[in-house]
Amino acid sequence: MKKNLKIVTIGGGSSYTPELMEGMINRKDRLDIKELWLVDIESGKEKLNIVGEMAKRMVKAAGLDWEVHLTTDRRMALKDADFVTTQFRVGQLDARIRDERIPSKYGFLGQETNGAGGIFKAFRTIPVILDIIEDMKELAPNAWLINFTNPAGMVTEAAIRVGGWKKTIGLCNVPIGSIKMNHEAMGYDTDGDDLFHKYAGLNHFHWHRVWDKDGVEVTGKIIDTLYNPDSDFIKNHEVVNIKDIGFNYPLVKSMGIIPCAYHRYYYLEEDMLKDALDSYAKGETRAEVVKRTETELFELYKDPNLDYKPEQLAKRGGAHYSDAACELIASIVNDSKTIMVVSTQNNGTITDLPYDSVVEVSSVITSHGAVPYNWGSFPSGARGQLQLMKSMEELVIEAAVTGDYGVATQAFVVNPLIKAGAQAQNMLDEMLVANKDYLPQFESKIAELEAKGITYIPE
Repeated sequence: MKKNLKIVTIGGGSSYTPELMEGMINRKDRLDIKELWLVDIESGKEKLNIVGEMAKRMVKAAGLDWEVHLTTDRRMALKDADFVTTQFRVGQLDARIRDERIPSKYGFLGQETNGAGGIFKAFRTIPVILDIIEDMKELAPNAWLINFTNPAGMVTEAAIRVGGWKKTIGLCNVPIGSIKMNHEAMGYDTDGDDLFHKYAGLNHFHWHRVWDKDGVEVTGKIIDTLYNPDSDFIKNHEVVNIKDIGFNYPLVKSMGIIPCAYHRYYYLEEDMLKDALDSYAKGETRAEVVKRTETELFELYKDPNLDYKPEQLAKRGGAHYSDAACELIASIVNDSKTIMVVSTQNNGTITDLPYDSVVEVSSVITSHGAVPYNWGSFPSGARGQLQLMKSMEELVIEAAVTGDYGVATQAFVVNPLIKAGAQAQNMLDEMLVANKDYLPQFESKIAELEAKGITYIPE
């Protein structure tokens, strides 16, 4: 086990940080940590100080001598780091609110990682992750980059393919929730390991199959239990921030693979759009709800006696993210060969996608990184959707890096949740102007749009 680890978290002022701290503390016997650096930008300094002081209290309550440093100097923090975790949000929650409300105004889905909102989150985020990597090349050339900044798949692909940082692994909490639900559906302890899951696809766009310990595939039985309208199984929410509308049972049954929660946006687009537009009309988009929840959390974090993760954090919608990151780090450090669902390079795992593309797949986590389980090819329906989504991701990454307006338009046209036409083009233009402070790569195009009278006026 590597000794005296230095772990740096970019976006350390996040409300998720207490869960990250809890995850590390719970693995104190597997992680010999010397320094923890929480990094944020100047405008996030107040939150960084609040959550950072709480992190120090948590470490002290655990009886550990870890050094917890708080800083807005990213380069100082990165020097000689062993692991860099990323959980930042460019533009903070106000940017997410725009991502959700502007599309809704035009009659499209507004969502953090899907549709136009997901595209613009990638536009803002990818240049920043590439800047971080440039600093890492100079200051922490041997560090692992553990990314759970959304959209995790596209950000991870940009880090690996554009930034050239091969030691990058992306994470998502969605598979953890579905694994627990599948155990419950089969009558097992939700925290057990009685089932073997094989996932494949893209971040927020994967499917999976399941086997029991006798080697019997139980995918069909789980589909019957979860999605048959006649089933008496009472399902808990897989993901807090997604409306739990029931999947089309004959559709899922015929595919023979289990979709992820986010597939509702594609399999049940009309119903999910209606729900999103209803929330928009009430001023209750998920982003607005999350902002209120986050305000409440930081009021709790200010309590000088609070030295543990509060239960209210579960309402934030990212449960298990940070815990997964800590397990991933511990598995790399100890060569534990833990099975996890991560975003990593395809390397032939899914034959329907380019060899060097980034996919989200079940993998064995070793000291040299993620080793994916082979999946092969998808049935026709899933294969077509998957290839379309990957082409969209490739276009988004290209536009995020180059600032090419035509490529951005292509990404909008290809995205299944955006109906191409004048409304979509107007939405793209307004979202560019609304995000001008965070999109320097589109500076000239935004100036051109503003000269034509394109504006963004907050509602």
